[in-house]
Amino acid sequence: MRDLFVTWCTEAGCTISVDRVGNIFARRPGRDDHLPPVLMGSHLDTQVAGGKYDGIVGVLAGLEVLRTLDDAARGARKRPLELVCWTNEEGARFTPPMVASGAFAGVFDVDWVLALRDDDGNVFGGELERIGYDGKSRGGRPRHRRLLRAAHRAGARSSTARRCPSASWWAATRARGMHVDVHGETAHAGPTPMDRRRNALVGAAMLAVAVNEVGWKYHATEGKATVAAPGGLAQQGRHPLRVRAAHLRRAPRRARGGRPDVGRGESGDAGVRAARQRRDARRRASGSFGSERFDPGCIRLIREAAGAPGRPAPRHPEPGRPRRLLHLAIAPTAMIFTPCRDGISHNEAEHAELDYTVPGVNVLLHAVLARANR
Repeated sequence: MRDLFVTWCTEAGCTISVDRVGNIFARRPGRDDHLPPVLMGSHLDTQVAGGKYDGIVGVLAGLEVLRTLDDAARGARKRPLELVCWTNEEGARFTPPMVASGAFAGVFDVDWVLALRDDDGNVFGGELERIGYDGKSRGGRPRHRRLLRAAHRAGARSSTARRCPSASWWAATRARGMHVDVHGETAHAGPTPMDRRRNALVGAAMLAVAVNEVGWKYHATEGKATVAAPGGLAQQGRHPLRVRAAHLRRAPRRARGGRPDVGRGESGDAGVRAARQRRDARRRASGSFGSERFDPGCIRLIREAAGAPGRPAPRHPEPGRPRRLLHLAIAPTAMIFTPCRDGISHNEAEHAELDYTVPGVNVLLHAVLARANR
């Protein structure tokens, strides 16, 4: 997949560079090649059974922009253009997600990212070297976030929008995530009485149900909650869960019993259920993100490109994971969304018709061209 993407970008007249964490950059020079570039793109990886449009639409849309501008506006751009494909953006293999784009933005330490391991023990940096995308074998120069400090980033991807051909959101969803390990012990099912059992799977299931109930409690105000457990680790004496509560200010506190440690709390909370069943639930890591807003100037460019300059951007938070917020500290940022059939995203049933996708790609084209000539 990476090789095919690089081939297509080379055929489109781009020069390719790869940074230390495997991010691929396809560059088209501008008249003043010393100016910060306009960066567009997304990612090519997906979740298990996650569908084939989210992220991938953004990368291929950027490639189509480069092809179109090469045909119709050669030499007409003041700034250079760059199309980026982020590595492991979804975090399906190496956790957490967004580590490579985060390293580019200076949020994560590069050496820490390179030392991450997947469920099979493979090292992030070693795997990049094995496939030839460690930034050494492809002539890639070291990247630094200052290269993008004055640039504009426009991303396109599939979304749950159903009716509008494209949209730009004004902010991203506030989200809080936790990685919880539920520990227990094995015992013979027959002679072991219920009050002596420490079934880690049951404790994890109780916590998962409690988190789901938190999402329902706040769903009228767009609250959401989800739990994921990587299957490979469930065989290794513990049952880990990744808990994410999105757009909930009080809900994560409720889910962990109002205290810092999962496993303690008031009667009826998930932590007490685990404790009553003689399990040990520990929060290994947690994080919160998503309060930032996208750049008003970038949103204005997108609205103008969509032919609706007087209409404000939809007053809704970004409905997916706020990936691009990692870049708000270093560059004005905005996102473009295109709809999927029946609003289904991150699912094998995810489907996008060209009639619904092309308008958003055209918005990206005109917004990027306008920014590249500033």
